[in-house]
Amino acid sequence: MESVFDDVYYMKKALQEAEAAFEKDEVPVGAVIVIKDRIIARAHNLTELLNDVTAHAEMQAITAAANFLGGKYLRDCTLYVTLEPCQMCAGALYWSQISKIVYGASDFKRGCKVMGTTLHPKTEFIGGILADECEHLLKRFFVEKRNLN
Repeated sequence: MESVFDDVYYMKKALQEAEAAFEKDEVPVGAVIVIKDRIIARAHNLTELLNDVTAHAEMQAITAAANFLGGKYLRDCTLYVTLEPCQMCAGALYWSQISKIVYGASDFKRGCKVMGTTLHPKTEFIGGILADECEHLLKRFFVEKRNLN
């Protein structure tokens, strides 16, 4: 029997976080970190609220997960994030030694793939999970931003 706790299930949870960011007028990126089918961290972008360029969803999630686990390494954990990590976040994920990164929408301008960022050699990297839904939310946010200005 297949588990209901698959990549789509957890990406939907990350999308809920992205919606929370949208409601706070933050770029709608959300993330969750999972270990053994248990969400141990939920986060979304807080760069505007905290006035901090490093307050990306992934960075918030890494900190929360490390605090939960009581250590800096996220081995056996999976990050689900609605947008491909940027170079900064990918670097932090490298140092965390996270086992798996699953993202929704690709970032063809600032994503870690186009920037040539190296991930930890043991990190599995999967993209495109609920990509259309993740991309739609981002596009909606920026269309609304343009229409307000």
